[in-house]
Amino acid sequence: MNDVTKEEPQGTKDRILDAALSIFANKGYHDTRLDEIVAESQTSKGAIYFHFPNKERLFLALVDQFADLLERRVTEAIEGSPPGMGRVQVALAATLDAFSKYRRPAKILLVQAVGLGTTFENKRLEINERFAQLIETYLQEAVDVGDIEPVDTEVVSHAWMGAIYNVIIRWVYTGEPESERILESLLPLLLKSVGYNHG
Repeated sequence: MNDVTKEEPQGTKDRILDAALSIFANKGYHDTRLDEIVAESQTSKGAIYFHFPNKERLFLALVDQFADLLERRVTEAIEGSPPGMGRVQVALAATLDAFSKYRRPAKILLVQAVGLGTTFENKRLEINERFAQLIETYLQEAVDVGDIEPVDTEVVSHAWMGAIYNVIIRWVYTGEPESERILESLLPLLLKSVGYNHG
């Protein structure tokens, strides 16, 4: 097994992360044992410890992986859009679309992370900050090209992030309301908050 770790560390790491996501999904964070992840990933405890010192770090790596995926989906979606509110709209739509495609991992990583202590709370805040900064960048571009009047983009982006996160957490948890309703209601509300009418 050590040879596998040396030869293809990324492949082994991906197998471990995939297995961990599957076990966390079925058993929850607290009831998941590393032995089960070893069996599911067809690796060894040594291989897991080579990449992750403990179960907590493994879970946090999954949260990061999910955040990377979301950010990739957003940046791919806006690639062809010029700076401005059009880009902001595309980014918001892409975020909601990504959550609807990956609702199961989102439920594990966002809902289970709540109440798992300071480390997880810090990780959640770090990811919220990361996405708020992304929103802030797009909003500032919209101000710069004259699509909207100057606003405090830092405050607005965190307010938007709070609204998006709250609505998405509820939807991930309960399935309510349908993602189409979220997009139809939330998007115009956020855009109006900065004086933009997207008719």
